[in-house]
Amino acid sequence: MSDSDKDQFLYPHESYRGEFTLENVAFNANLQEFAQRVNVICNLETNGKISTDQAYKDIKALWKELKNSKKSLEINPEE
Repeated sequence: MSDSDKDQFLYPHESYRGEFTLENVAFNANLQEFAQRVNVICNLETNGKISTDQAYKDIKALWKELKNSKKSLEINPEE
């Protein structure tokens, strides 16, 4: 298995299918990265590599980053 096959398996990236704007595409990329990182944190916690509290704190920090990303890209600012 080549490195690119491993990367595609570990970090799949799907094409964006929503309304095409630069902001939406950028947020979609951020959202996919968020999901991948949450998955890694969950796996680390499940396997006892980090504590439940640490996993919660890490995911909460990632969520704040994602919220700030949405706000800075001005996606649905009325929400």
